[in-house]
Amino acid sequence: MREDTVSTDPWGRVDDDGTVYVRTAEGERAVGSWQAGEPEEALAYFHRKFDELAGQVQLLEQRMRETDLAPAQAEASIAKLREAVAGAHAVGDLGSLEQRLTALSELVGRRREELRAAREQARTQARETKERIVAEAERIAEEATHWKSGGERLRQLIEEWKAAERIDRATEATLWKRLSAARTAFAKRRKAYFSSLDEQRDAVRTAKERIVGEAETLAASTDWTGTAAAYRELMRQWKAAGRASRDVEDELWARFKGAQDQFFQARSAAFAERDASFAANAEVKEALLTEAERLLPVTDVRSARGALRGILERWEAAGPVPRDMRDRLEGGLRKVDDAVRRAEDQEWKRTNPEARARAQDTVNQLRRSIDQLETRLAKAQTAGRDKDVKETEEAIAARRSWLLEAERTLAEFS
Repeated sequence: MREDTVSTDPWGRVDDDGTVYVRTAEGERAVGSWQAGEPEEALAYFHRKFDELAGQVQLLEQRMRETDLAPAQAEASIAKLREAVAGAHAVGDLGSLEQRLTALSELVGRRREELRAAREQARTQARETKERIVAEAERIAEEATHWKSGGERLRQLIEEWKAAERIDRATEATLWKRLSAARTAFAKRRKAYFSSLDEQRDAVRTAKERIVGEAETLAASTDWTGTAAAYRELMRQWKAAGRASRDVEDELWARFKGAQDQFFQARSAAFAERDASFAANAEVKEALLTEAERLLPVTDVRSARGALRGILERWEAAGPVPRDMRDRLEGGLRKVDDAVRRAEDQEWKRTNPEARARAQDTVNQLRRSIDQLETRLAKAQTAGRDKDVKETEEAIAARRSWLLEAERTLAEFS
C-alpha cells in the first residue's frame, strides 16, 4: 500500500491504488492511473501533459496578439482548446487555462465587433465613393463638351468603381444602373454632336466650294480695282463660313489661294509695267515740285498764285506717276498750295476796308472814353472823393490796355 506522500501538491494527487486526480473548482477528477513508479513520477508526467496544454493556449494567445487571426478561426481554436482543457488528462491549474480561454473569447468578441464596425465604415465609405463616382459620371454625361477628356474620365471612374469596396446589393445595383445610364447618355450625346458636326462641315464645304469657284472665275480678270474688292469680299465670306474637315479645308484653301495669287501676281506685274512707263512723268513732276517750293515763303501773294497756277496746269498735263512716288509728290505740292492759300487769307484780312473801318472806329471810341474818364478823374481829385478817384483810375488803366491792343490791330491794315 502506497503512502500518500504527494497529497500536498496543490493541483493533484495519486491515491493508494495508483489513480491520479486533478483538483478543480468543481472538485477532484480522475485523469489517469499510474502503476509503474513513484507518485512523484506520476504527478510529474501529468504536469508535463498540463504544460503541453498550457503551451497551446499560450501559442494561441501569441497568434492573436501578433497576427490578424480571423475571428471565426480563433473561435474554432478556442473551442478546441476548451474541449481539450475540459477533458484534459493532466495535472495543473486547469481553471486558469479556462480563464485564459475565456479572455481570448472576449477578445475575439471585441475584434469581431471592431471588424464589424470597420466593415460598416468601409461600406459607408464605399457607398460615398460610388455615389461620388456616379454623380461625376452623370455631370459629365450632361455637361461635358470635351469629348476626348470626358470619355477618358468616364473610363477612370469605372476603374475607381471596380477598386472600391462592395456595398449592399440593392444600393450597388441602383448605383451601377445610374453609372451605366450616364455612360450611355454620354455616348449618345457625343455621337449626336459629331453627327451634327459632320452636317455642319458638309454645309461649310458646300459654301467654300462656291467661294473657290468664284475665286477661280476671277483669277484671269484685268479689272484690277473691282476684282481686288471682290477678292476681299470672298475672303470675308471664307472666314465667316467656318471650318470644314481638315483634308477638305486644306484642299479648298490651296485652290482659293492659288486663284487669288494668280490675280494679284498679274496685277502686280501690270502695275510694275505701268509704273515703268510713268517714270518720265515722275521726273517732270519732281522738277515742278522743286519749282513750286521756290515760291516759299510767299512775299508777293498775287505773283505766287499766278506762278502756282501755271505749275498746276503743267502738273496735270504731265500725267500719272508710279504709285510708290504718288503720295510724296502730291503731298509736297499740296503743302505749297496750302501755304499760298494762307498767305492769300492774310492779305485779304489786311486789305479788307470794312475790317479796317471797324478797327479805326474801336480806336476812336476808346480814345474818347479815356478823355471823358480823365476829365472825371480831375473833378474827383479836386473834390477829394478818394473812392471815385480810385475807381476812375482803374477804368482808365483798363481802357488804355484795350486801346493798345486796338491800335496794334489797326496797324496790321496799314
